[in-house]
Amino acid sequence: MDNEDADLILLDRVEKVFEVRRRTGFLRAERRQVRAVDSLSFAVRRGEMVGYIGPNGAGKSTTVKMLTGILTPSGGRLRVAGIDPSRERTRLARRIGVVFGQRTTLWWDLPLIDSYRLMHRMYRIPDGRYRENLDRCVELLDLGDLLDVPVRQLSLGQRMRGDIAAALLHDPEVLYLDEPTIGLDVISKARVREFLRDLNAERGTTVLLTTHDLTDIEQLCRRVMVIDHGRLVYDGSPAGLHEVGESERTLVVDLERELPPIEAEPARVVKVEGPRQWLAFPASESAAPLVARIAARYPLVDLSVREPDIEAVISRMYAGKAVS
Repeated sequence: MDNEDADLILLDRVEKVFEVRRRTGFLRAERRQVRAVDSLSFAVRRGEMVGYIGPNGAGKSTTVKMLTGILTPSGGRLRVAGIDPSRERTRLARRIGVVFGQRTTLWWDLPLIDSYRLMHRMYRIPDGRYRENLDRCVELLDLGDLLDVPVRQLSLGQRMRGDIAAALLHDPEVLYLDEPTIGLDVISKARVREFLRDLNAERGTTVLLTTHDLTDIEQLCRRVMVIDHGRLVYDGSPAGLHEVGESERTLVVDLERELPPIEAEPARVVKVEGPRQWLAFPASESAAPLVARIAARYPLVDLSVREPDIEAVISRMYAGKAVS
């Protein structure tokens, strides 16, 4: 693992162990070690958009914190753009952008534009480059009417778009996104996804995306890595993940009237309540042909597709075959 011109992110047998103290009695405490990341190795090439997923407590956030230099690995080798994050955190900060869905990097009581002006100075961004990047983000993320609004008055979706713009003002080579669409409405999610696709295509920005929304992964990433108990358990395409995990989408069909269970291979009816029926079908299959067949044969009022939950996909991976 030594091709740092092509591989922007490199982890080689990285570990992170925390020591936890637990009270066992009066004036007595027990110390034990918790291995959050366990001999983790992978490489991300320049320009890739990679989904990095797993259940809560799997080690995702710990990995990202090591990649940004917030945490120091307990063992192994880690490099981002050829830099050891924990040793040269300030130098690395100029080359990375970070967006945490549940936490903001913006100044809470200041108008949005003032946060951007402060970042302009903090990162020492050349004036021309700052104006160009700001104008581009404002236009594509629809922030024009929000620049003079204090951050605390923004909705979650507005703040998220504001945070993404803030992370990109200094033209980072790599962008870490932690739940960038959490709590957003459908329109805001679509806008954020389109912006990230354009950013990657036009500027070649490398993106590492952690999310619980599999639609984010499927629409943005050609590669997905699954981590569980600190270990990498899958590295491949999103379609391959569904095949390995044997995951299923759910098609919710509202009919004009009560009818016997719908027959439409490869879907199967799993629940019926009056005129509403729930059908499960393999997540690796396209929903379009299935919907077309049902619409041609049954009196439809409405239908919707529900994506599988990441935890459900991973639990099926373990319940079924071993991961290859």
